[in-house]
Amino acid sequence: MKAFLLSLLKPQTLSKPTKLLLHQHHQCRGIAKVRLKWVKNRSLDHIIDTDIDLKAACLLKDAIKRSPTGFLTAKSFADWQKLLGLTVPVLRFMRRYPTLYQEFPHARYANLPCFKLTDTALLLDSQEQSIHQTHESDTVERLSRVLMMMKTKSLPLQSLYPLKWDLGLPDGFEKILIPKYPDCFRFVKASDGVTRLKVTKCPDEYAVSALQRSKEGGDLGDEYRQFKRGQTVLAFPMNFPRGYGAQKKVRAWMEEFQKLPYISPYEDSRHIDPNSDLMEKRVVGVLHELLSLTIHKKTKRNYLRIIREELNLPHKFTRIFTRYPGIFYLSLKCKTTTVALREGYQRGKLVNPHPLARLREKFYHVMRTGLIYRGKGVNKLSQNDMYLYNVKNGCDREDSEEEEVGTGDECDEDEVSDLDSEGFDKID
Repeated sequence: MKAFLLSLLKPQTLSKPTKLLLHQHHQCRGIAKVRLKWVKNRSLDHIIDTDIDLKAACLLKDAIKRSPTGFLTAKSFADWQKLLGLTVPVLRFMRRYPTLYQEFPHARYANLPCFKLTDTALLLDSQEQSIHQTHESDTVERLSRVLMMMKTKSLPLQSLYPLKWDLGLPDGFEKILIPKYPDCFRFVKASDGVTRLKVTKCPDEYAVSALQRSKEGGDLGDEYRQFKRGQTVLAFPMNFPRGYGAQKKVRAWMEEFQKLPYISPYEDSRHIDPNSDLMEKRVVGVLHELLSLTIHKKTKRNYLRIIREELNLPHKFTRIFTRYPGIFYLSLKCKTTTVALREGYQRGKLVNPHPLARLREKFYHVMRTGLIYRGKGVNKLSQNDMYLYNVKNGCDREDSEEEEVGTGDECDEDEVSDLDSEGFDKID
């Protein structure tokens, strides 16, 4: 352990607290890893399951808006099923939700179904645009933080498109949002000809992680002040599946892990020994920060793989998700793999939801209203009925609804593929 600490980082790349903590821990022993079982959480699985349809519905809404004709034909979206991550054909999916999509025959081809947005969908979209405008500075800050975490402070646009929904970026952000902030962002051409988005303005206040900010105020303020003086480390919030927190070997492992120095995800880490415990904690910190920056505190595993090298993550970094079940939850719902931040949810609901997340919840209730009343006079429902209809969809399930399924290694690698990891920009 002493040998690898001597070759961790060049002194000038570390902040003062990190250098002091490294000095304090120069004699610490390697952490013995504990093999944990993967525990299924039905509450988080349910949220992820419903969000799959919600995301697909919103992407289809944006696609209809972008269409010069104001509608889409069934032929135009016939091959979008995998791109949207759906388990049913897109035509069947759109017919499920008459409160959002109005079907009508094509003017020239009577047998060709067409879909346009209903008045309710247009009203929801106008509210969404209002939120984007009102919280534009928050969006700029969130995008800046994501780019600041990258080795080159930039990302290819093709890598950003899959994350657009999770980061709450407006549709067409590269054409609408980025040009408004030339002092913050600019497009650059890489040597391989790929267009990248680079952050040019990196305020010091942006380079403070969500974990650090959570310790600044209130009762935890003393802990953060001690950390800044190099007198302590920052501990990740832990919310273990039922039964794990009481296991002596797990507690001992997590205590040793928490004692390791915390390295900000915004600090240069290229000189840390990739096989060290310190690098593992740094990886946990990076993934924790990235998930904290998302609207729903979750994203798909393949989206993270796309930017793995940019974040300086090891090749098999996804094992972290099952190795630290008190911090992350890995879901295998809907033929895809999604990772969520446990601390972002309580009793099956988001903690401190973003206004955009609240609007998406309203959007989902409108979807469910159409599904429940499909074929039963849905056109007779007023818009207020659609907004106020509260479907009993199980969102209040306890987070403790968990079930042991298998070992962590069983869901670490590529046994489940993400359907929409390629060609996402065709819809986005």
